[in-house]
Amino acid sequence: MKLAFAPMLAALFLATAPMAANAAEEKVVYHVNDSANARMAMNNVNNHLNSAPDAKIVVVTHGKGIDFLLNDAKDDKGDYAAAIAGLTAKGVKFNVCNNTLKARKLDASAVNPDATIVPSGVAEIGKLQSQEGYVYLKP
Repeated sequence: MKLAFAPMLAALFLATAPMAANAAEEKVVYHVNDSANARMAMNNVNNHLNSAPDAKIVVVTHGKGIDFLLNDAKDDKGDYAAAIAGLTAKGVKFNVCNNTLKARKLDASAVNPDATIVPSGVAEIGKLQSQEGYVYLKP
């Protein structure tokens, strides 16, 4: 009877081996499609990094979510630029959807220099999840 479990255990080991290899590297994509949530999202990212300082985090924005990544953006708590710069210094990447920029007739020069323009925000999220092993969070 014990030998019957050996193939199942081997299959289980082979199926979970890639997860064990990636367990040391935590990769998370935060999805922001409304800048009303931007301050909360950045607080979540900061808290995340306080708990897991080596986590690779990408904040992907599109639609109204890009607004906090535009030059001179601010809310009732102040300017976003300092918070963005602080998180960038900790390794966080901020991505802005080029489709949104085009639809709103905004030039790349309107975007905070700490952010990167990607062709499509939603496609970037899909790529990070399916091809690069990122976990999805939506604050």
